[in-house]
Amino acid sequence: MKHLTLTTLTAVALLSPLGAAIVEKSVEYKSGDVVCEGWQAYDDTLTGKRPAILVVHQWTGISAHEKEAAHQLAELGYNVLVADVYGKGVRPQPPASGQEAGKYKKDRPLLRARLTAALDVLKQDARTDGTKLAATGYCFGGTSVLELARSGADLKGVVTFHGGLDSPTPADGKNIKGKVLALHGADDPYVAAKDVAAFEKELKDAKVTYQLIKYPGAVHSFTHKEAGNDNSKGAAYNEAADKASWAEMKTFLAGLFGTK
Repeated sequence: MKHLTLTTLTAVALLSPLGAAIVEKSVEYKSGDVVCEGWQAYDDTLTGKRPAILVVHQWTGISAHEKEAAHQLAELGYNVLVADVYGKGVRPQPPASGQEAGKYKKDRPLLRARLTAALDVLKQDARTDGTKLAATGYCFGGTSVLELARSGADLKGVVTFHGGLDSPTPADGKNIKGKVLALHGADDPYVAAKDVAAFEKELKDAKVTYQLIKYPGAVHSFTHKEAGNDNSKGAAYNEAADKASWAEMKTFLAGLFGTK
């Protein structure tokens, strides 16, 4: 499959508080015949190759939330690409977003193909150290990075933020090559206890090194400020869980790559 036709569409350089020049730009690439539009961020003051992170969006497609995460990761010295699973211009809003995400959850091979296309673009970027790759994702993206790991992708680790933890093909756990960090709202009504148990069993059976961290009082979408603060809706922002989970991810990535 060829999917490395890459075109830079826009570029913006922003100075961070630490003096880093963060370049942010949209990037076109293909997954099969589908044109996708990802978002890249990196520190232009750094030279040479560096660890790289693939970020996967939540159910509405690439949004300001993922772009902000990419910017912050770039400030930490990573080369970052936000994957576009849905394809260029496909940015559905609820309830259509649920239908779009559901299409990929039901067709895991298609989901893996879209993720692999994005990972290949990131691997081939001149700034990427191909031996130091990881993936993170939010909600639908959290489900996605686990699926990418199950495909046997060359990832040192994956981080899922309030993602689905179901294990549709438990035997695929043996394909996971890196470590797994699952950051989960303890009161998330959208992730059943049986799915959490299946996730843990899959990784234990496959002898995968993993951590499952549950945040008391947090429900689904706890890193999304746009989700509001009403837990009774099942999805709500939780500032304490947001900050704690970001710190856990930073520590996890630093452990994988020997970075700060």
